[in-house]
Amino acid sequence: MSYQPKVYKKAGGDELVVASGGKITIESGGELDIESLTNGAPGAGISGGTGTVFKSSVVRIGDIIRTSILIDLTGLSSSATDGDIIGHGTAAAYLGQITAAKNGTILSGRMTCLEVPLGGADDIDLYSAAAATGVFDAAISTLSGSALVTSGAAWTLGGMKALSAVPAANAYLYLTGGEGGTAAAYTAGKFLIELDGYEA
Repeated sequence: MSYQPKVYKKAGGDELVVASGGKITIESGGELDIESLTNGAPGAGISGGTGTVFKSSVVRIGDIIRTSILIDLTGLSSSATDGDIIGHGTAAAYLGQITAAKNGTILSGRMTCLEVPLGGADDIDLYSAAAATGVFDAAISTLSGSALVTSGAAWTLGGMKALSAVPAANAYLYLTGGEGGTAAAYTAGKFLIELDGYEA
């Protein structure tokens, strides 16, 4: 009689299988570090900011997929025109791309202010667009962008706004100024963007 363990590595492969009835236990003091489950790098118009922090994760549990994007706007800038893209320099300033294969079909989401924006515009909106070519100071309307979160006023600490629409498959995410008259670099401003998707 052959014995098949409930946790095993497939022969000749790099896949670890947890069969029915099996489990993986992480004991006290142990860690599970999964570095590959990110949503990919942002455009250089985001990552190129001095002091800017951008981190992301994509976690799949069962059929539910949670995408999280954490950003510190320090080092990025807003322009003087309402609806212009926030970023740095002349490179693409998207936060990331949303695909069905990685993020699932997006059902809902939210944007939360973890630190009030200072320096640049404090009324900040979230948009999606089909193109990855949007740069700092360009109007999101030139990309036929769709509003996902419209703040309507300055963000307050702990403020959360649910998405009014969801990004289409393969769309790119952008932050834009939601007010005119504030052309300056950010010295503060942290946000968490969360998208809830499912495997269709």
